[in-house]
Amino acid sequence: MAVSEEEGAPLVRTVDLTREYRRGPHTIRALDGLNLSICEREFLCLTGPSGSGKSTCLNLIGGLDRPTRGQIMVEGREITQLDENELAAYRRQRVGFVFQVFHLIPTMTALENVEFPLIFARVGARRRRAKAESLLEQVGLAERMDHRPTELSGGEQQRVAIARSLVNDPALLLADEPTGNLDSRTGGEVMELLARMNEEQGLTVLVASHDPAIVAFAHRVIRLLDGRLVESCRHLIGHR
Repeated sequence: MAVSEEEGAPLVRTVDLTREYRRGPHTIRALDGLNLSICEREFLCLTGPSGSGKSTCLNLIGGLDRPTRGQIMVEGREITQLDENELAAYRRQRVGFVFQVFHLIPTMTALENVEFPLIFARVGARRRRAKAESLLEQVGLAERMDHRPTELSGGEQQRVAIARSLVNDPALLLADEPTGNLDSRTGGEVMELLARMNEEQGLTVLVASHDPAIVAFAHRVIRLLDGRLVESCRHLIGHR
């Protein structure tokens, strides 16, 4: 099935997306012919039990893995056809990642962690510093920029990770269980931050989580089971 590139096409579209893994003599199908569209400025939540294919879907859309078959179109570009260098550039320039584990560099301050991706983009030191400072202010860490990860709470570390994910102005933010290592109150604050980024800055957000509390923040909820889409529902505007 071909993907249409007509005007008004979604920001992201997957067609018959399938990912299989070999485990000894067995084939495990993590995603099974997934067809999914994500509109620009949408906040979409993938939910379902462990092993339903949520993380696999994010990894494929984010260019961290390649499908066994199927297509992934992002901004009208078929990323499944990119070579390794093109795929690395796609990940660096068009996608922001937030994970359950914060992946901050422990020897760097919050400011240096947020700046770090801009070094690979060959952005000058003064501009890097200004961009990182602005993002840390936006996530409420203006007073914590010079602190290292061990001096920050879990919620503060995740805010640093979110700021870092946005430093290259991505078209799409992918968040895999972003509240998984946080208590419910702190997790709610992190989700409020992502919702605000979506509403105020137009950031397109795709979150994967089995936490039912996260569902309340999404415009649309997609439920996966055994690698297949089994339910899609849209929330009313103003539900937050």
